Amino acid sequence: MDDKELYTTIVGLKNYEGNKVFKIGSIVRLVKEPDNDYDLEAIACENKYIGKTGYIANSANTVTKGTMSAGRIYDKIGDVSYCEVKFVSKDSVIAKVLSDDKIEELKKENVEDTFFNPQLD
Repeated sequence: MDDKELYTTIVGLKNYEGNKVFKIGSIVRLVKEPDNDYDLEAIACENKYIGKTGYIANSANTVTKGTMSAGRIYDKIGDVSYCEVKFVSKDSVIAKVLSDDKIEELKKENVEDTFFNPQLD
């Protein structure tokens, strides 16, 4: 991924656990779903403890202004990547896609309550 900051919108919260599972600063795993029946550029969002919590928005009706759709970030991230929650609203979450360098830094720090803390695996 390049050095440009990428922000995206997580939607579909009502189909899972709602917005209560997101807190500002928490890390969300992004997983590409190329075999998704509805969207070939689908990117699922997962929480460490409960699994899938939504999807990256990929429609002009759901992408928050100033953020990028799943289609726009799909080729900029790996099959699995991560983002950090920045804002939480009733129906969506704004998150910053983490750079590879930031992911490595978090892994080394064993940040508590994230996917990178081996004590939580």
